[in-house]
Amino acid sequence: MLLAGGCADRNADRADSQTVAVAANFAPVLEELSRQYTADTGAVIRTVVGSTGKLYAQISNGAPIDIFLAADTERPRRLEDAGLIVPDSRFTYARGRLVLWSRQPDLIDPDGTVLNDPALHRLAIANPIIAPYGRAAMEVLAARGIDLTQRRLVRGENVGQARHFAYTDNVDAAFIAQSLLTADDASAGSWWLVPTSLHEPIEQQAVLLKRATDNVAAQQFFDFLASDAARRIILASGYAND
Repeated sequence: MLLAGGCADRNADRADSQTVAVAANFAPVLEELSRQYTADTGAVIRTVVGSTGKLYAQISNGAPIDIFLAADTERPRRLEDAGLIVPDSRFTYARGRLVLWSRQPDLIDPDGTVLNDPALHRLAIANPIIAPYGRAAMEVLAARGIDLTQRRLVRGENVGQARHFAYTDNVDAAFIAQSLLTADDASAGSWWLVPTSLHEPIEQQAVLLKRATDNVAAQQFFDFLASDAARRIILASGYAND
């Protein structure tokens, strides 16, 4: 697995390989999907993980990516408008849920009223400019009327980094994707599943890049991502139904 700051290796252009750029919230799920796909087919999936905005910029600048799993609809649509994807390949593969999470077991209440408590001083979110989960977090704060001058808002490059800030106790809590909330996180800490009415839907879309037009391996994995088998794994990982 590569980070967005890296690049795929020089063999990534081979027709029997595929490189997938994935938004950080979905990286653990893609890892599970890839394991199942590799077990069934023997094919190996290369991944590049980062914020949706950074991955989009890299793809727009010619990065050797075959499949893009974004955390929004905006960037896939831009790639489509620019003629950089296989026609009619754009589809919604997941709908994300936002969680406010803390390692402190009694900090987060079931209704999220802690957001109005001065005791919650340091709060991490993903950078709302490049990360859709960060944008959703800002919408929640606005909907709850939170005075940001009374909070130390720490911005991670992506939702995974926001979770890391909370996990290492550098902040009191973080807005993260439900898919990143492990069983240990849930049982040892405290968390609030944010109502979807407090933010715009986090609709996550996938596209097959035009460079993969003749890449059978990439096309087959892309088809697998839309299959019932993949959908069962996605729904079990904390994503919402249609």
